Amino acid sequence: MMDTSGKHQNSAELQPVSGGVCAPRGFLAAGVHCGIKKENGDLALLYSEVEARAAGVFTTNLVKAAPVLLTWERVRDGRLQAVVVNSGNANACTGPLGMENAKLMARITAQELGLKEELVGVASTGVIGVPLPMNRVEKGIKQAVKELSPDGGTQAAKAIMTTDTCPKEVAVRVEVGGTLVTVGGMAKGSGMIHPNMATMLAFITSDARIDPGLLREVLKEAVERTFNMITVDGDTSTNDMVLMLNNGQAGNPEIKKRTPGYQVFSRAVEYVCTHLAKTIARDGEGATKLLEVVVNGAATTRDAQRAARAVAASNLVKTAVFGADANWGRVMCALGYSGANFNPDKVGVWIGPVKVVEGGRAAQYNEEEATRALQGQDVVLRVDLGVGNGQATAWGCDLSYDYVRINGSYRS
Repeated sequence: MMDTSGKHQNSAELQPVSGGVCAPRGFLAAGVHCGIKKENGDLALLYSEVEARAAGVFTTNLVKAAPVLLTWERVRDGRLQAVVVNSGNANACTGPLGMENAKLMARITAQELGLKEELVGVASTGVIGVPLPMNRVEKGIKQAVKELSPDGGTQAAKAIMTTDTCPKEVAVRVEVGGTLVTVGGMAKGSGMIHPNMATMLAFITSDARIDPGLLREVLKEAVERTFNMITVDGDTSTNDMVLMLNNGQAGNPEIKKRTPGYQVFSRAVEYVCTHLAKTIARDGEGATKLLEVVVNGAATTRDAQRAARAVAASNLVKTAVFGADANWGRVMCALGYSGANFNPDKVGVWIGPVKVVEGGRAAQYNEEEATRALQGQDVVLRVDLGVGNGQATAWGCDLSYDYVRINGSYRS
């Protein structure tokens, strides 16, 4: 990748750092247990010491939870300073009371922090159709405000988990205009994951100074290439959102479209989003393997995305990966209904390093080698459609017996 100064950007210039959402300057977080769930954390608070420029991407599901509608409206002004998040209860399909409770969460948070109410975003995740226990939520918010800390990122990441098996957080540092800029993030997601926003929440923070309109563009493009390219089970939730807050505390020259720092910053944001997206896919409910589908040779990028998503989302592909069955016909089938434009007679398919399809039909390959390529924790399927230069990558996971067990008793 080249920035506008002509300097080549390589991976060594991305410096992973600890701290998650609190790694950038001026961000504090907390995670507490207030009794929404039976155990573990269930309320998180993210706070910027100064007002931050904000952008968001939200679920495409027609049925949207109250916190999604509220935060969607507030982030349109491009400003937030705090986000309060609860897990264990989605506050979705709860009627007018749901919106009242979402607003009340924001109001209590604002009062405790001394902020304007419109500077507080709200997010929820968990069971649909159950009113929030607001007496517990209020106590949790007040406790979280007291526990805000620059070291609170991990506790916040734990508090937003539902069926997740591990917290998901990351941070990276880059140099922009001679100034070190940090981008951090945390996310939750394990089930109900599918492109066009899945059942996931993600919160990205940065201390960069950036043009507000450009921030929305950077986030939207990163989400399109990362969070919108993961799938676990084909379901898209009522509560999904990705929020990004930039508080400008790094003091770098403002990033604008044609400045040298634009590509560097964009790449840092995409790095954070990619890491979180892959971690969500790897942690799919009941998953034993991370599935990466790489499509090259498509007529357009959009066709490559369609093809990669279809293969990663195919239940037949996912079960074959679980069982280490090198059934490449399922890949061809998924490509065929993906909506991508290609000639089947030009397709090549690889399972790991093993080429199993050439010219749309079986290649000469060793079945045992193909099976071995499916037995690790990371499985890569590569496709060449042979018609152009479009390329894309999607991430998913295998579909195991445990997925049914987990979702068969989700409310209990």
